[in-house]
Parts: sequence; structure tokens; C-alpha cells
Amino acid sequence: MAPPAARSTILRLMNASQHSACPCHGCRSAAHAHAHTHGAVNQLRRFATPVDLVEKEYAFEVAASNLRFGDGVTREVGMDLKNMKARKVGVFTDPIVAKLKPMKTALESLQSQEDLPFEVYDQVVAEPTEDSWRNAIAWARQHDFSHFLAVGGGSVIDTAKAANLFTVYKDADLMDFVNAPVGKGLPISQTLRPLIAVPTTAGTGSETTGAAILDITSRSFKTGIANRALKPVLGVVDVQNTESCPTAVHISAGLDVLFHSMESYTAIPYLERTPRPANPILRPAYQGSNPVADIFSTWALRTTVKYLPRIAKNSDDHEARSQMLLAASFAGIGFGNAGVHLCHGMSYPISGLNKKGPKYRHPGYMIDAPIIPHGVSVALTGPAVFQFTAPSSPDRHREALAIFNSTTVTDPSITSIPDSEIGAHLYESIARFLDGLGVPRGLKAVGYTSNDVSMLVEGTIPQRRVLDLAPNIGNVVGEDGREHLTRIIENSLEY
Repeated sequence: MAPPAARSTILRLMNASQHSACPCHGCRSAAHAHAHTHGAVNQLRRFATPVDLVEKEYAFEVAASNLRFGDGVTREVGMDLKNMKARKVGVFTDPIVAKLKPMKTALESLQSQEDLPFEVYDQVVAEPTEDSWRNAIAWARQHDFSHFLAVGGGSVIDTAKAANLFTVYKDADLMDFVNAPVGKGLPISQTLRPLIAVPTTAGTGSETTGAAILDITSRSFKTGIANRALKPVLGVVDVQNTESCPTAVHISAGLDVLFHSMESYTAIPYLERTPRPANPILRPAYQGSNPVADIFSTWALRTTVKYLPRIAKNSDDHEARSQMLLAASFAGIGFGNAGVHLCHGMSYPISGLNKKGPKYRHPGYMIDAPIIPHGVSVALTGPAVFQFTAPSSPDRHREALAIFNSTTVTDPSITSIPDSEIGAHLYESIARFLDGLGVPRGLKAVGYTSNDVSMLVEGTIPQRRVLDLAPNIGNVVGEDGREHLTRIIENSLEY
């Protein structure tokens, strides 16, 4: 249900749309009345409310990359590209992975194939920016690549997606496809080149999705491009490729998996998303929770709660690393079709503003610059977010609570909790889980203060791609939405 402020606006607009008289001047001109009615209806369509004039979604689509999972499958990528009849391959990685086993194996696989030319771009940066994307795009445009290969974490895979897109759209500007309202959010109608993604972290799930994220440094927040056309044709998920990950990277990446699954499972149902697209090509990749995404998200959540603490204690735990890689891909399929919401929406200014504000540098990262790793930035608001969203779907939040408490939803300790108290219990369970992983205990622990709350809210507001999927948020561009976001961020300062 819409909050009171939004509801009063909606009723006013409905009244305006149902009367032919001009509400401001009493004008009986048919043309004038039609213009006012049409304007009112168009305004009304902006609100995700259960009224007849808003066309709700009635379908969802399932799209994900093909996946190959196994111990040592990276050695097959050369044959894959040869089988695809690749003419010339653009290989993307970063300066660290370029020196490690995953990249060495991939290059050996490419070199083992006769007549398979390739070029390597090894300057991808962690937490990509407009400038880093533009550099990678400019490099890719200089070559006539028929196929792409990405070996690295989410930053590498996302950069390769962008390079692929803007190689096909040679004259397009970066902001043409960036999500609205930050960019133009134009549809992608041309077929992109085949991309194979080889993840080296168990986190982003980028090997399964059509999402690519970057830091808009000029505005101090992150956003990205989300379109099914970007998804790789194949994700090669190789357990050997996370052997060299530092423990801090394992934990941060795992936190991303945790909240991908939590957010996609608790997003608004796809049938409540508005407006229904006028053309199927306009149907967003992030559609709201749906039966297929639910299966992948809940499996990923259970697996992460079980195995991420084991990796934190022993990063050489092969079973735990294997299961977390699967969980990352499963969560990617979940959120790649359902979407994420508040934790991710608020994480973008939390990590972006850090470079100018607190300048927190997370321990364990080999980066000589301020950084709040993506998974950590998402986790900082986690307890408060799910306390806030719990009333929207108590049963789903109760199931999440059972998972965090290593029990079932039918356990008396879970069934005895009233719906009204699920949020408070889930807050404590998530906070306890994060504390066990050594996650900073709220925004104050990474340098933010109460004086930064309004700035973080303003950085969150433009993230409509994900905020529109958030339950209980109401009209996020109005005062009611700002109040909700303010309260959540205030409740995330410390726990």
C-alpha cells in the first residue's frame, strides 16, 4: 500500500482524471480538460499503486548465461572460442589477476589453438569509473574483435561487458545506456559479440547477468547498465580460480552473494511492478521477485550462511570455496532476474562518497587508495534494511530468519515469533552474522557520521533501477521516500 502522503496525491490525481472540468480554473473546454486528464493519468502511472489506471506487469522472463562448473575448466576456454569460430579475441583482466594462475591457464588455453589471435587488456581497475571504462572501450574499439573473454572479478567482467557494448555501438556515448535517470537508459537492440566470463571471486555473479556497474565519480555514487543483451554467453566457474583470493576478498565477495539473495527474495513481486512495458524489449532485467528467481536466491542464501563463515576461518577450505562459487552464480541468476533493492541502492553512495569523505581503506585489499569493498558497502545497511522491509512479507523474512538461525521455518522458535517482531529478530540475526565475519559495525566504523546522512540519502535517490523494487518504500522521489531512507541510514550508523 502507498504511504499516506503518496495516497493523497494519487486520490487527487484520480479525481482530476475523472472530471472533465479543469480543476484549477473550472474551464469546460474539452481540449483543455483532455490535456489535464491525460497529464493526471501520466503522473499517476509513476506510482506503483493498486489502481485500475496503472497497468501492472503480468509476466516475467528468465534469462541467464550458460554455466559450466568444475575444477579446472578454465583450460577449456580456448576450445570454446575455437568452437564458436572466433576470429579475434579481446581478453580482459586486471594487473593483479594478470600475474596469477587463472590468467596463465586461460592464456595457455588460447595459445593451444591454431589460428586464434587475441589481444590482452590488463589495465582494468577495481571499482571501475567512467574514465576506466572509457579507456577500456577506446582500446576495444581499436581492434576488430569477434569475441571477448573476461578473466577476473566483477570489475573485470563488467568492464568487458561495457567494452563489448560500445564496440558494437561505435558512436554511442557512455551515458546513452547507463540506467535512467543518471543516464538515458536506451534499449539495446543490436546483437553484441559473444563474451565468455571466467570469475576469480565468488561474489558478483556477473558471469550470469546482464548488469555492469561503475562509479560515476562526478556524482560520487555508483550506477550502471542493466540489460539482458550484456550477459555472457558462457560463465566458466572454476574452483581453482579462487585459490589465490585473500581472505578479505573472499568475505566481501561472499557478502555480495548474501545480499543479492536476500534482496532478490524480498523484492516486490513481479506482478506489482509498474508500469507494464509497452514493448517486450523494454521489460527490465530486474523484474521483481518471481518463482524461478526465488529458488536460486533461497539456495544461495542457505549456502552462503553455511559456508562463508568457514572460508573466513580457513580460506583453503576447498568444499567451502566450491559451494560459495556455486552460490555466487545461483544468486546471480536470482537477482539477475528479480533485482536487488535497498542495500545495493544505498551502497552506491556509501562507496562512492568514501573517496572524497571518510577515505576509509578496508584491510586486506592490495589497493593504495580509499576503498569500501562492494560487499562491505552493501552489508553496512543490511540489518536496518531488513528490519524495515519485514512487514511487507513476514513469511519471506521469517524464512530468512530461520536460515540465519540454522533451523527451519516450522521450528517452534521461529513460528512463535509474531509477524510484528520478525524485523527486530532478523536485524539481530544479520548483525550477529556480520559481526562473526569481522564486518565493520555500521557506517560510523568506516568513518561516516550523522552529518553525512542527508548526503547519503541524496546519493541514493537516483538509484531508481533498484529502489523501485524495494518493498515499503512508497514514492521514493517524494518526502515519504526520503524519510524512509533517512531512517534506515540513521539506523545503520552503528549496531
